[in-house]
Amino acid sequence: MSSQFISRRHMLQSAAAFGAVAFAAGNAMSASAATGQVSGKGKPVSATPLSWMDKVAPNRFDGTTMGVPWPRGTVKAAQALKLTGADGQEVASQSWPLAYWPDGSLKWSAHAVAGSEGLTGASVVMGKPKVPANAVRVTQTPALITIKSGDLTWQVPTSGEALIASATKAGRTTLRDMKLVARSQDQADLEATGSVTQSQFTSKVTKVTVEQTGPVRAVLKVEGTHSGQAGGGGGRDWLPFSVRLYFYAGTQSVRIVHSFIFDGDPFKDFIRGLGVTAKVAMSDETYNRHIRLSGEGVGVWGEAVKPLTGLRRQAGKKAQAAQIAGEAVRIDDIAKPVQDGLKWIPEWGDFSLSQLTPDGFTLKKRTEKGHAWIDSNAGSRTKGLGYVGGAAGGVALGFKDFWQRSPTAIDIRNAHTDLAEITAWLWSPDAPAMDVRPYRSAGEMDTHPEEIEGLNITYEDYEKGWDTAHGVARTSELNLWVLPTTPSHEVFSGMAERVANPPRLMVSPERIHAAGVFGDWDVVNATTPARKILEDRLTYQIDYYMQQVEAHRWYGFWTYGDVMHTYDADRHMWRYDIGGYAWDNSELSTDLWIWYTYLRTGRADVFKFGEAMTRQTGEVDVYHLGRFKGFGTRHGVQPWSDSSKQPRVSNAAYRRIYYFLTADERVGDLMRDLNESDFSLKNVDISRKLPPSAERATPEGVVNSSFGTSWGSFISAWLTEWERTGDTKWRDRIINGMVTIGGLKRRWFASSAPYDLKTGKFLGEGDYIAISHLNGVFGVVEMSSELLSLIDEPLYRKAWLEYCRYYNAPNDELQTLLGTVPRGRNLRDSHSRLTAYAAYHENDKVLAMRAWSEFFGNEGRESDGGLGRRTTRIDGVATLRPLDEDNSLSTNGTAQWGLAAIQNMALIGDSLDEAATLAGVVK
Repeated sequence: MSSQFISRRHMLQSAAAFGAVAFAAGNAMSASAATGQVSGKGKPVSATPLSWMDKVAPNRFDGTTMGVPWPRGTVKAAQALKLTGADGQEVASQSWPLAYWPDGSLKWSAHAVAGSEGLTGASVVMGKPKVPANAVRVTQTPALITIKSGDLTWQVPTSGEALIASATKAGRTTLRDMKLVARSQDQADLEATGSVTQSQFTSKVTKVTVEQTGPVRAVLKVEGTHSGQAGGGGGRDWLPFSVRLYFYAGTQSVRIVHSFIFDGDPFKDFIRGLGVTAKVAMSDETYNRHIRLSGEGVGVWGEAVKPLTGLRRQAGKKAQAAQIAGEAVRIDDIAKPVQDGLKWIPEWGDFSLSQLTPDGFTLKKRTEKGHAWIDSNAGSRTKGLGYVGGAAGGVALGFKDFWQRSPTAIDIRNAHTDLAEITAWLWSPDAPAMDVRPYRSAGEMDTHPEEIEGLNITYEDYEKGWDTAHGVARTSELNLWVLPTTPSHEVFSGMAERVANPPRLMVSPERIHAAGVFGDWDVVNATTPARKILEDRLTYQIDYYMQQVEAHRWYGFWTYGDVMHTYDADRHMWRYDIGGYAWDNSELSTDLWIWYTYLRTGRADVFKFGEAMTRQTGEVDVYHLGRFKGFGTRHGVQPWSDSSKQPRVSNAAYRRIYYFLTADERVGDLMRDLNESDFSLKNVDISRKLPPSAERATPEGVVNSSFGTSWGSFISAWLTEWERTGDTKWRDRIINGMVTIGGLKRRWFASSAPYDLKTGKFLGEGDYIAISHLNGVFGVVEMSSELLSLIDEPLYRKAWLEYCRYYNAPNDELQTLLGTVPRGRNLRDSHSRLTAYAAYHENDKVLAMRAWSEFFGNEGRESDGGLGRRTTRIDGVATLRPLDEDNSLSTNGTAQWGLAAIQNMALIGDSLDEAATLAGVVK
């Protein structure tokens, strides 16, 4: 296919998205996906609208950050960008580059918006951004970093226990000593010995990095470990952490992104509590001190430390109404009998909001330590926000996905004293200790033949010592407010909603698509009969999986965000307890299916689904230290239980869409950590359980690597790093692999080859043939499409187009090409997108029709009479609770069918209706 054809196609898409913006004729994208050539003649974009992702403007937001893509050659790297509101007025903002095109022009920019009220929408335009009236300012000394915005001052020490030493509001120090806490015990429970030994740990800061200094947003990265030196942990340092603190102008809060790595012994180290805690100065009378805890929905539980309502003697309507509202009560407004009897009213110092399951929370309180807890109330699900303070000020603390990540808790202690304490428990100490031991019994599979037998029965690849949680991580998002007074119930409820569902400004699908990012996809288009059938089915599939999260309670600290792999229709359950059929762990690119669905639709619920998965699969399913560092774990009963450790799971392709949409620094760290993950092939022989062969023997510094599941995963990290930094080292490493694959005799049909870790080149003649259906289903299709639009490498282009044309080719064509018809060409409908790619780039209508015939094939997946399948209601005694079941769906098939449908419609959608009619899909 000619470069002129592709440019014209993208030009029309771009013009539709940008409206009045004019691009150079025949050069809308400033690039040709067919040749990789860059003309650099694109004209600047005039404006990029942003809208609230939930479609409703929030009454208030505490600052937000988003990414914006730009067509190649349209925006210079140093171009200043600003935001304007829907009324045309400038909005206080801060911008910085996220990624660059190969010609040096800006590819992605990030924009931080100051917290405010009443912002209904915004646009990104050229120009110097507005500085907020109360800009964020950062000053540093070797021992202390100070962040100021308006009348609020935060002090962050560079060492010690505290992550935030103090926060002062209008000259009053309200918060002190915000730090991390952990509790552990040496046994999971009392079953073994009848007693357990517990230890306590607090944060020990070893490094603080100032990443941004304002004026709208300041960012600090705090790193360290949890230390037992001060808390009875025997001087031990463990559970390394990184915590980012985000300070936005126009807000009274700090956003906290908390990440830790489990580096303990799963058989000895059982976490009993993991949290963030801070002390709160309390100077008001105890009847003017208040507690707020989020309830169900918009509900709020609010009480005073010393309540004035419900007494035998009335305190007076004015005093009672003021206390209920959280306002200061004057002593003179309290009825004389109650004034005289204040000392007899109990002071309640401790409060607890505990969510031990996703379906239930409890509220309780007590006067002080050493006395009984009194049950107050209970409910199903709460957003997880607490407040303690009074008329002189207070602190609110909560965290996202509170009930979804249960067991969790918000605790308040000593509210009746001069220094209260508020703690957000990411793992509640009220729950049983965290147990990350392997689930399998010892001695089940002691030999390699037994491991293979077990794999053939349960589909989980077990190997002793490889089913370890040592090295996995978890990231949580918290918000902490320093407030001048007690918030009303309405204000507090709004804060809780912002914790649970942070408001986000986002770019539209049309605008993202017009920028030419993320390869082959298009926005939702149901304008023809066949397109409507496919679009309806895509909607059905994503809706079904989001519903399954709730139907089967796919929640929990270590699992929220993942989905299950395969269904068991006999039990009306997903196979949660059957080996490799349980947690999916990104198998066959589930993450990509969700993210491309979001790109096409802009649906907020799909974004949140994908966000939870990105947090899960990038943290829990991947090792961040130890011998498996940089690799992830194949699907299993526990996120870490399968012994197959592979880069196809840690794949940066699954994180980068979220990163560029949000500019999330933690995900940026995770991808950067993968830049040298190919060296982990020295520690993990992925093919170690296959029969030994002479071809597998390699010299020092050389390992065996597959083209798709391994190298295809490595290149996603290298591409992202090249885009982010412009460092051509990573581009050259990609090119080394592309050139050497293209130079092999059998090219992509060799499937794998010896790989030189130093250079990134594949070695040998590659004169053998080995096809694996897995080589093309872990992101390499998407990455190759992007790479070939950025890098003009003819050898690789030829090799990739050959593989795309012939993978699904009739046997006689494959026989002519290879001299044989090898086995292994499974997932024919999924690989139809390879055929479509070749058809598009070679302008071959016959090949396009073949691609659709493969897609509408008869492998028993969606296209085999399944486009109209719907759920069946299962209720009564057959199942735990009523549910809607579609036992024809599996996650592998759903993800790959969805990706194929999306890419095929983008590449060869003009022949869809004709092909669908021939296949009988459209009558």
